Amino acid sequence: MHNKLTNNSFKDFGVIDLFCGVGGLTHGFVKEQFNVVAGIDFDKSCDYAYEANNDAKFIHEDITKLTPGQLNELYGKFRKKILVGCAPCQPFSIYNSKKNATPPKESADEKWSLLYSFSNLIDATEPDIISMENVPLLAKFNNGKVFNDFLKRLENKGYYVSWQIVNAQDYGVPQRRKRLILLGSKLGPISLIRKTIDDKNYRTVRDAISDLPPVEDGVAHESDALHKARKLTPLNKRRIQAMEEGGFWRDWSDDLKLNCHKTENGKLFGSVYGRMKWDDVSPTMTTYCIGINNGRFGHPEQDRGITLREAALLQSFPANYKFINPDKPFNSGSIARQIGNAVPVDLGQAIAKSIKIHIEQFGQN
Repeated sequence: MHNKLTNNSFKDFGVIDLFCGVGGLTHGFVKEQFNVVAGIDFDKSCDYAYEANNDAKFIHEDITKLTPGQLNELYGKFRKKILVGCAPCQPFSIYNSKKNATPPKESADEKWSLLYSFSNLIDATEPDIISMENVPLLAKFNNGKVFNDFLKRLENKGYYVSWQIVNAQDYGVPQRRKRLILLGSKLGPISLIRKTIDDKNYRTVRDAISDLPPVEDGVAHESDALHKARKLTPLNKRRIQAMEEGGFWRDWSDDLKLNCHKTENGKLFGSVYGRMKWDDVSPTMTTYCIGINNGRFGHPEQDRGITLREAALLQSFPANYKFINPDKPFNSGSIARQIGNAVPVDLGQAIAKSIKIHIEQFGQN
């Protein structure tokens, strides 16, 4: 295991981030001092946050229409190439894995095509190193066909490949978030670095957000417009007031419960209407992470859901990461989606560090 790099051979590599969103993965590479050339995404609303926080260009483009020539041209002066990305994973979601919850064929095929488009670009441009991040169920979905197709195409192009399912909490992210991480290289064997958190000494919700000033639901803090929680209805206000730290809807009196909670099947619902625990990691941030009815996204002690800033911190974005474009209307739902979809920055940094160590070992060959 390398503890210290002895040269800057990684500086010869240009990095392009496909499906870049607001730059969680990119920022991990920036923190490791890589030259990130560009991020590419179909969601135009991500452009401000991506460029405001990263010295890289945001390109609004449909990956399925991106040509190998366009991609190669972006690398410019960098003759050594790293291509990374996280193809949107809706078809592989845990919610869609349940019995009788298979997504419509057109919808699934459309999403699968994004991973195949990623493969097509790798085949055509042959980057020296690639990384792909996704949800664990990708490896099993449709009997693993989509993922196995991806692996075979890499191996046919001469890549050394490794992959594993990791939990982001093991890499310093204050959040329980399992992800599939794949690394591939033409230089030699490559693998993800070991866990950076020893003895389950995880960063907690307290570590991440306890220093933020208190706010009321629906009211932004005067010094940070992103530190704003969704306004609660009077009924939902009563519901969250009825829960202790770490509690959830089973703590309510019957007059606060939803009808579905009163059925036998409803008694099994444990992933909504809950408060976080201060001294534990948070639940997985989703695109609906500021709604208390969408998960255990209640603040540990204040009577509200978490704010957008708190969600960003739980995704390990720096406290000063900019999400709000001052020249456009502020849409909290859009920003919540951007934050929930992002690769946690500290997990992205672990990927970048793994590649840096790999280049140190094999990059001069």
